[in-house]
Amino acid sequence: MSKKKVVVGVTGASGSIYAKALFDRLIELQDQVHDVGVVFSKNARDVWKLELGNSDFEKLPFTIYNSMDFMAPFASGSAKYETMIVAPCSMGTMARIASGVSNDLMTRAADVILKERRKLILVPRDTPLSLIHINNMKTVTEAGAIIAPASPSFYSNPKSFDELAKTVVDRVLDLAGFDLNSYRWSEN
Repeated sequence: MSKKKVVVGVTGASGSIYAKALFDRLIELQDQVHDVGVVFSKNARDVWKLELGNSDFEKLPFTIYNSMDFMAPFASGSAKYETMIVAPCSMGTMARIASGVSNDLMTRAADVILKERRKLILVPRDTPLSLIHINNMKTVTEAGAIIAPASPSFYSNPKSFDELAKTVVDRVLDLAGFDLNSYRWSEN
């Protein structure tokens, strides 16, 4: 299996626990990772601090790019990042992706992934959804993105919030093509 080049976008939507769980799993799966480029939206760090009570995002073993750094490698298709995961994905970010507005590194990277026909996985957490949200989901899906709502599964009997968040992240990493040991329906 070839090692993967992945972009992770973290927006200011509620659900920082999903970003944390994703980073934890990517660290565990580092033997399958060539590179992880990270971009936080303007509000993502503040929401992480509020929801998780720490600044552990500063300790990530991945390169974190400024949200306006259009010189980041994944701002171009030539860098061959094959997957981008936005977790959590705000509805505002999804709207900008759906309309092709590349006004920051996160939306530019998503635009690049879509134009190169690579894998874009968006993990929205909002509820309820307006018709605008649903139409934006339809638009990005038609463009090739995968919508993977932050809807945890309970059949593995998770014992903590972290385990619950991991059920979503493991599904996202399955979609991204990682080989991981995870709870499988009717197999465990």
